[in-house]
Amino acid sequence: MKIRFLYIFALLIISCASTPKAEQDIVLPDFDELWNYDDPAQTEVEFRKLMPLAERSKDISYYTQLMTQIARTLGLQRRFAAAHAFLDTIEPWLTEAPAVSRVRYLLERGRVFNSSGHPDKAKSLFLNAWELAVANNEDYYAIDAIHMLQIVEPADKQLEWANKAIKLAEETSDERARKWLGPLYNNTGWTYFDLEDYDNALVLFEKSLAWRQSQEDVHGEIIAKWCIARDYRAMGRTEEALEAQLNLEKEVKEKGLDQDGYIYEEIGECLLELERADIAKKYFGLAYGLLSQDEWLQVNEPERLERLKNLSE
Repeated sequence: MKIRFLYIFALLIISCASTPKAEQDIVLPDFDELWNYDDPAQTEVEFRKLMPLAERSKDISYYTQLMTQIARTLGLQRRFAAAHAFLDTIEPWLTEAPAVSRVRYLLERGRVFNSSGHPDKAKSLFLNAWELAVANNEDYYAIDAIHMLQIVEPADKQLEWANKAIKLAEETSDERARKWLGPLYNNTGWTYFDLEDYDNALVLFEKSLAWRQSQEDVHGEIIAKWCIARDYRAMGRTEEALEAQLNLEKEVKEKGLDQDGYIYEEIGECLLELERADIAKKYFGLAYGLLSQDEWLQVNEPERLERLKNLSE
């Protein structure tokens, strides 16, 4: 693959002026619209279908950005070595590619390192991505970089980055960048939550809910409502938390959405705190049945899964 890629773009550099009109007129689909983050394997298939077309176009910007996203699909499948190999293929051409390709390369290299348990290696890559994106007015990817920096930084530093990101997203004229507001409100809410500042967490979670509702994002609304209910429990408002989670359970069923193990888990936790362990057992069992299938939880939170299993018995 690497030799083939080098050959293609060597041709691009030496023969761009003589490119036939038919090749110049190739219509390249917006591959970012093809993303399905819930199914990275199928997204990889769709992206790979575009590679021959991208090669024929000799558009180095399109090709290198597409390659970064194929690497991302591999990382999400936990095929970390393959993801790094794909990014290695792109690296020699970054000096010829536009800034956006370099930014996306840095982001995906950092994500692979972070997901594979090396946040220390990821941090500098995300910082470089942020600086390069800001310098080139790439607001969407600047916010993406901050989003990743929030993940790898300790909680006390996350708020500084969060405030920068929210300010940029609220003030930008880039509509795509403004779509970061929902995730930013959510993630910053969790930063406050981790600092045990539950009042400010609630403010951000409620902002996230309002934003999701304005976008008619049904799945996002469910998540935002769950976060609010979880915050209620942390604040000692357990009865309210239970009522909110039970309403979510009902809403999910009424809307024909997939069962949510996290909702069942929280219902169980609320019932347990309210000394209703017998009823809680049922919900812990439902939660374990769903969440035990989650590969990320298997790798990163096995104790949590074991606890759910024990509480359901």
